[in-house]
Amino acid sequence: MRRLVFCCKINVMRQEILQQKKYTSGIKNYQLRLPLDYEVIIPENDSVRLLSQIMEALDYSELYAAYSREGRNPATEPKILAKVMVYAYMEYLYSTRKIESACRRDINFMWLLNGEPVPDHSTISRFRKERLGAAIEGLFYQLIRKLCELGEVSYEDVFVDGTKIEASANRYTFVWKKAVEKNESKMLLKVQALAEELLKAYLVEFTVSKETITEDMIKMVAFLEQKQQEENVVFVYGSGKRKSNLQKLLEALYSYQGRQQSYDESKEIFGERNSYSKTDNNATFMRMKDDYMRNGQLKPAYNVQLAVEAEYVIGVGTFSNPGDTATLKPMLENMYRCNPAMHIKRLTGDSGFESEENYMYLEGRGIDYYIKPQSYEQQKKRSFKKNISKRENMIYNAETDEYTCHNGKQLKPIYTFNKKSSTGYVSEVTVYECESCEGCPHKDKCTKAKGNRQMQVSKTFIEKRQKSYENITSETGVLLRMNRSIQAEGAFGVLKQDRQFGRFLTRGSPNVKTELLLLCFGYNINKLHSKIQNERCGKPLHDLKSA
Repeated sequence: MRRLVFCCKINVMRQEILQQKKYTSGIKNYQLRLPLDYEVIIPENDSVRLLSQIMEALDYSELYAAYSREGRNPATEPKILAKVMVYAYMEYLYSTRKIESACRRDINFMWLLNGEPVPDHSTISRFRKERLGAAIEGLFYQLIRKLCELGEVSYEDVFVDGTKIEASANRYTFVWKKAVEKNESKMLLKVQALAEELLKAYLVEFTVSKETITEDMIKMVAFLEQKQQEENVVFVYGSGKRKSNLQKLLEALYSYQGRQQSYDESKEIFGERNSYSKTDNNATFMRMKDDYMRNGQLKPAYNVQLAVEAEYVIGVGTFSNPGDTATLKPMLENMYRCNPAMHIKRLTGDSGFESEENYMYLEGRGIDYYIKPQSYEQQKKRSFKKNISKRENMIYNAETDEYTCHNGKQLKPIYTFNKKSSTGYVSEVTVYECESCEGCPHKDKCTKAKGNRQMQVSKTFIEKRQKSYENITSETGVLLRMNRSIQAEGAFGVLKQDRQFGRFLTRGSPNVKTELLLLCFGYNINKLHSKIQNERCGKPLHDLKSA
């Protein structure tokens, strides 16, 4: 009996030991088998060693300038924390909680910390949003210059491409520009009707216009508030109480003022866009190629642009407008600003980048452009070649500056005008008109106009498009277009599919750009590591494979 009681006490003690917060209390004869120096465990050819070696040579003055000189020093060295962030994105870790967990359990992260305290997830989040954003772009372009010194990047052949990445915003928080304008117009009529009521009730005339509606409502409110004081009108609230006409008018004006303020704020956020998200005002609703319902619905997203050379990302850009045409110039300008020694020789892009403004900008920079015309694929079709309404199927006489239509009539220039794009670029457009379309048997196939056929042509754009067409159809152009598909589109394939980065975690354009730069920084380190291990350094282009 005593032995049974003794065994029961031992079991109870073991359970109490097991339920203690420190799990080492009941463990005996435990010997640490791992080497105390993590240097022994990490392989010599591990990518974390390459990352540390490269980032040790960078200048972190901008990062340290983001910290205040007063107060206590950061618990974890900012330079080491920057290494940890880049390595986390190399290892497909984007959540701050997962990064914190990796710092506690992963030997590579411990090695990077070099004895520094493990940062918690809130520290990592604040570092990414408040500190790293001011320095990550400079660190990224320092890496590009380092790749240039290694002979990996030479700015000979740059490939550009864009994609849409979903924003960290609710999909049903959309605000549409047309809806705001429509509701604002309806409210304007209501305010004008209210002004007429004031005229009938108080014989005071107020004019309300679209341009001055805010000031007009302020005057009307001031007048009614003065009337309330003069007549000692007491406002009543609650059920069973009748409001006076003055109270009804004044409350209606208060409501209209609030709505007008909301409309003004929305219009300021819109800018040149047609929509925005309430959760992330910088995000625009864009048509995504792939979504969860597989039906191509609109979702809040950012237009992400990459410039790639030798499989390395050498330039990035995040934009709120869905089209690629207006993104090329700002991205390149930012690249030249961050890397003044850069001189691009050739640039290759798809048809989304074609515009007269982009052609002229690239020429001004001394860059040979290999941009596929938007009508390139259509011109291959039989239906396009048989379409007599197309300018490309008409005969052009450069000496007389005239086009000859399918019926043998001449289209002559009648006047020119300047056309301004959404970005402010002004192009000269020439209007051609047929000498006579009367009785033409082909008029139904050529034009829908009641009179003579007219055609608008930008001569500069046609000239640059023809030059670009000759470039892309040359032997060099075919090679570059194939490499653009492999390198630029391949980079997006790796980032979005292999690394499963289909949605940003932060909100606002600055934070989104910080995320993208971290992602591309890690991508470049992984690419350099892969090239070194596979002995592919110094090979910027893939060769054409003959059939």
